[in-house]
Amino acid sequence: MTTWQGWNRFATTDPVAPPRPGDPPRTPEERLAYHSAFVTIRTPAIHTLATQVRTLMILGRHQQTTARPSLIVTGPAAAGKTTALLNVGRTCHLAHTRKNPPPPGSAHAAVPVAYVLVPPGATAKTLITEFARYLGIPVAARMTQTQITEAVCHTYTQAGVQLVMIDEIHRLNPRTTTGAQTADLLKDLTERLPATFVYAGINVTDTPLFTGVRGAQLAGRATLVDCGPLPARHGKREPFRDVITDIETALDLQQHKPGTLPRHTQYLHQRTAGRIGSLTRLIRQAAITAISDGTERITKQSLDAVQLDHLAETHHRPRRSR
Repeated sequence: MTTWQGWNRFATTDPVAPPRPGDPPRTPEERLAYHSAFVTIRTPAIHTLATQVRTLMILGRHQQTTARPSLIVTGPAAAGKTTALLNVGRTCHLAHTRKNPPPPGSAHAAVPVAYVLVPPGATAKTLITEFARYLGIPVAARMTQTQITEAVCHTYTQAGVQLVMIDEIHRLNPRTTTGAQTADLLKDLTERLPATFVYAGINVTDTPLFTGVRGAQLAGRATLVDCGPLPARHGKREPFRDVITDIETALDLQQHKPGTLPRHTQYLHQRTAGRIGSLTRLIRQAAITAISDGTERITKQSLDAVQLDHLAETHHRPRRSR
């Protein structure tokens, strides 16, 4: 998805859909593929991010003299940051193309969204090259960073890019020389491109990105969206249980009894530490196992048999009674 062709294919391909009443039963192979891809569960973080992006894009639409306000999506690993980012990006892409279809006979579709990954050990030149690669802008070895930046700014503006999503932003360290130059490049791009920037990374507020002069500039322009673990209870609401219910509703198992998974909310919260990524992976793996072994249902015993990601298993595995 870090090229326009790949992103456009992702954004315009209908996501998988849960079974609907009256639909013919799917084959085991179809259901295995479905649980492998699975639906995107609308978490509170996705709702917050979508609202913030929509508001900031309107806010910055006619801003000309200074950099537009931006967003930073932060949280621990397996918290659903990238899922939230891609979901909002797809929504923005589809909304824009519906309102602005290409003229009849035109081979050029609108390019409302760009998705860029910060490469490991990023320098300003390698990062701006990633921007160029997304839109297929030719980059010769002899080109300087300034020349590539000029080509990127011109092409992105002509293409009408309105939302720039930059993932793995925690890889930047402005305290190093190369990191400082890369942070300056991002600041330059936010001032030159008529687009809203959204950054995503692991525990960004704990990194050097928010410290020093450059960090203060970024923090002063960015709104923080926290994709932290969901609490088991928030006031009178139970957000983690609500997510479990939504996941269970989307399952395609022949013998699973509705209400089974919400009854194990406390166990699932302890097992995953409230991380949405860990939760969906756990339940999806259990569903795939249930189809493969013919049981067609998920129980606490089958959940307990799933080996979860190492972080969750190491730090958050509940003690078992003897």
